[in-house]
Amino acid sequence: MASQAEKLNTFKVMSEYLNTNVYVRLKGGLEIKGVLKSFDQHLNLILDNAEEVMEKGSRSLGTILVRGDSVVAISPAK
Repeated sequence: MASQAEKLNTFKVMSEYLNTNVYVRLKGGLEIKGVLKSFDQHLNLILDNAEEVMEKGSRSLGTILVRGDSVVAISPAK
Protein backbone atom coordinates (compact mmCIF):
# COMPACT_ATOMS: atom_id res chain seq x y z
CA MET A 1 0.00 0.00 0.00
CA ALA A 2 1.29 3.48 -0.89
CA SER A 3 2.42 5.73 1.94
CA GLN A 4 1.03 9.22 2.43
CA ALA A 5 4.29 10.71 1.08
CA GLU A 6 4.04 8.59 -2.09
CA LYS A 7 0.43 9.67 -2.60
CA LEU A 8 1.37 13.35 -2.20
CA ASN A 9 4.26 12.97 -4.65
CA THR A 10 1.97 11.32 -7.22
CA PHE A 11 -0.57 14.13 -6.79
CA LYS A 12 2.17 16.75 -7.28
CA VAL A 13 3.50 15.12 -10.46
CA MET A 14 0.01 14.64 -11.92
CA SER A 15 -0.87 18.26 -11.12
CA GLU A 16 2.05 19.37 -13.31
CA TYR A 17 0.47 17.49 -16.26
CA LEU A 18 -2.92 19.26 -15.98
CA ASN A 19 -3.96 21.01 -19.21
CA THR A 20 -1.05 19.48 -21.13
CA ASN A 21 -0.94 16.66 -23.67
CA VAL A 22 -0.32 13.28 -22.10
CA TYR A 23 0.18 9.79 -23.46
CA VAL A 24 -1.61 7.01 -21.55
CA ARG A 25 -0.95 3.30 -21.97
CA LEU A 26 -3.74 1.01 -20.78
CA LYS A 27 -3.99 -2.68 -19.92
CA GLY A 28 -4.53 -4.68 -23.08
CA GLY A 29 -2.17 -2.46 -25.07
CA LEU A 30 -4.52 0.43 -25.89
CA GLU A 31 -2.67 3.73 -26.20
CA ILE A 32 -4.39 7.12 -25.89
CA LYS A 33 -3.15 10.68 -26.27
CA GLY A 34 -5.08 13.73 -25.04
CA VAL A 35 -5.20 16.81 -22.83
CA LEU A 36 -5.38 15.91 -19.13
CA LYS A 37 -8.27 17.92 -17.70
CA SER A 38 -8.75 16.19 -14.35
CA PHE A 39 -7.74 13.20 -12.21
CA ASP A 40 -8.56 11.77 -8.79
CA GLN A 41 -6.94 9.64 -6.09
CA HIS A 42 -7.82 6.46 -8.00
CA LEU A 43 -6.01 7.79 -11.10
CA ASN A 44 -9.28 8.11 -13.01
CA LEU A 45 -8.51 10.57 -15.82
CA ILE A 46 -10.57 13.00 -17.88
CA LEU A 47 -8.91 13.51 -21.27
CA ASP A 48 -10.05 16.12 -23.77
CA ASN A 49 -9.34 15.88 -27.51
CA ALA A 50 -8.40 12.25 -26.92
CA GLU A 51 -7.13 10.05 -29.73
CA GLU A 52 -6.49 6.34 -29.85
CA VAL A 53 -2.93 5.95 -31.13
CA MET A 54 -2.45 3.08 -33.56
CA GLU A 55 0.35 1.92 -35.86
CA LYS A 56 -1.46 3.24 -38.92
CA GLY A 57 -2.63 6.62 -37.57
CA SER A 58 -5.12 7.60 -34.92
CA ARG A 59 -8.84 7.63 -34.18
CA SER A 60 -10.56 10.62 -32.54
CA LEU A 61 -12.37 9.86 -29.27
CA GLY A 62 -13.30 13.37 -28.06
CA THR A 63 -13.61 13.84 -24.28
CA ILE A 64 -13.28 10.58 -22.37
CA LEU A 65 -13.05 9.14 -18.87
CA VAL A 66 -10.26 6.60 -18.35
CA ARG A 67 -10.67 4.36 -15.32
CA GLY A 68 -7.61 4.39 -13.12
CA ASP A 69 -7.49 0.62 -12.66
CA SER A 70 -6.77 0.23 -16.39
CA VAL A 71 -3.87 2.73 -16.49
CA VAL A 72 -0.41 1.20 -16.89
CA ALA A 73 1.63 4.36 -17.60
CA ILE A 74 1.24 8.12 -18.09
CA SER A 75 3.83 10.38 -19.70
CA PRO A 76 4.00 13.80 -21.35
CA ALA A 77 3.09 13.61 -25.06
CA LYS A 78 5.35 15.10 -27.67
